[in-house]
Amino acid sequence: MDRPVAGAGRRTSEPFLELLAREASPVEFEGPLIEARAAGASREAIEDLERRKLVALQVRSLLRHRARREAELSALFDTAGDLAALRDVDAVLDAIVRRARQLLNTDLSYMTLHDGERGDTYMRVTDGSVSAAFQRLRLPMGAGLGGLVAQSGVPYATADYFNDERFQHLNGIDVAVREEGLVGIIGVPMLLGGQVIGVLFAADRSPRPFAQEEVALLCSLAAHAAIAIDNARLLQETRTALEELSQANEFIRAHSADVERAAQAHDRMTDVVVRGGGVADVAAVVTDVLGGALLVLDADGRRLADVGAIGDLDDAEVGRAVASSRVLGRCVQRGDLWVTSVATGTETLGTLVLRTRADVTATDQRILERAALVTALLLLFQRSVTDTEARVRGELLDDIIAGRVADADGLARRARRLGVDVEAPHVVVVGRIDADDEGHRRRAAFWAASHAAANHGLAASRGAEIVLMLPGDQPGLAARQVAKELTSGLGSVATAGAAGPVGPEGIPAAFEEARRCADALQALGRTGEGAGAGELGFVGLLISDRRDVSAFVTQVIGPVLDYDSRRRTALIQTLRTYFTTGCSQSRTAEQMHIHVNTVIQRLDRVGRLLGEGWQDSERALEIQLALRLHALRSAHL
Repeated sequence: MDRPVAGAGRRTSEPFLELLAREASPVEFEGPLIEARAAGASREAIEDLERRKLVALQVRSLLRHRARREAELSALFDTAGDLAALRDVDAVLDAIVRRARQLLNTDLSYMTLHDGERGDTYMRVTDGSVSAAFQRLRLPMGAGLGGLVAQSGVPYATADYFNDERFQHLNGIDVAVREEGLVGIIGVPMLLGGQVIGVLFAADRSPRPFAQEEVALLCSLAAHAAIAIDNARLLQETRTALEELSQANEFIRAHSADVERAAQAHDRMTDVVVRGGGVADVAAVVTDVLGGALLVLDADGRRLADVGAIGDLDDAEVGRAVASSRVLGRCVQRGDLWVTSVATGTETLGTLVLRTRADVTATDQRILERAALVTALLLLFQRSVTDTEARVRGELLDDIIAGRVADADGLARRARRLGVDVEAPHVVVVGRIDADDEGHRRRAAFWAASHAAANHGLAASRGAEIVLMLPGDQPGLAARQVAKELTSGLGSVATAGAAGPVGPEGIPAAFEEARRCADALQALGRTGEGAGAGELGFVGLLISDRRDVSAFVTQVIGPVLDYDSRRRTALIQTLRTYFTTGCSQSRTAEQMHIHVNTVIQRLDRVGRLLGEGWQDSERALEIQLALRLHALRSAHL
């Protein structure tokens, strides 16, 4: 009896196994019972089938639960994998929201994040949403289901949102939720260190109760989402730190390069100073480092050196830039010009003007400012050397003029140390400047010392008067050069008288004669000119200690004397008679027993020999004096 029953049991179980195998719906498991009843099966057989159906349904439920659990674990595993390979936080959050929708089999899933600045939550990611208003929704803390979850940190679920009185319903929120058509909603907090950073939702557009297992699953996904956001934050902070570190390294490299460049420029300028270079050498270093063209001006705006083609400058604009640079203590820009003042303390020594079309960095500006400092040191050093040398040269010249040098060998030794050959012929020049301020006098003394040193001479300063002893034998030429250069350099009128050439013993007398020449020029209204006694006509004859009558006669009427000597004419006699008769041509003709036309022809010849203006009062006076001296000299021969 048992064996047939057992065989029957096996046979009655086969339909349920087939149903399990093809994952049939629960309704289909009623099929074998219906067939058995239709076939007239006994009550025991029907009851046996009922028990087997219940067992099969339990197995089916267990299999579906395990399948669902497997899917959930797989989703969580995939999410963990996404987090491990995190590259884009948006992509990870999109994947989490999408998986929540798939696992819970809902119409919609979405995520809101906390906004610390505004104190509310905002929609971050949606999947399945069709409403633009819903996608832009913001939830105040405590408002709606999501606001309550964000505020309390506890999961909430509702099968019918609009009829659930647990939530604070705000019109703006309800309108957006109604537009999306949501009814059943579940929301779980995304916790990070006990703090709610957002909410993960799943929702249906029809009433739906959510099981505890679904809440747990959504909580797991929310935990992963919180980790993803925190990892993204850490990753972003790491990236930011790396970028800042990279920028810092780049800045340090650039700064180090700038420092090295500035140090090299400074070393080169220092080397120029050590080797005894000048302002022009420093300017050459600057243009080699910075490019462009550089102009160096002194305190009065005169060019000391220039390297490259600086071009035309607006003096007024440069002047304003210099004033700004002096006040600010740094270089200033004017178009493609960079101007910096060369100063020490409160004294302005000059200006550097750089013209360049290249970008000028802060390091370049510091190099230019350092060049200004080195230039200031050079100018101060040159001034110190010049002042010292000028004092020594001035003391020697004062001793010579005062006759305090009795030892000729000692004088020669002192002069040789200064590069001066006192045995050679020298001229003495006395220059006077038409200015009373100390600045002009100091610059005049500086110019005189520099000019004397450059020409292997001596110079001394005496208030508004400078004295120079220069090698040469042309006093007039030296006087004119001194007057011209002093006037040009100082911007004030300068007058210069000269005497010589003389040896060392004749310097005192030449000095007095040069002073008298300067006095005569000023008395004659010829301020601003330069001349020696030989160029002052009869005045020079009167003030000259040597009184060179022959030179005076030759200078005034020499061409006429030469003409008479060559042609055996009587132009000198005619000229003398012409002045004796009060410049009367007819009376001259009577006294010389010649025709008046002959007198006219002779005077015309005289005019061509002596030049225009020979009959002007001052010139005529010189000619008459020369004629008398010539007559006296001829009488004594």
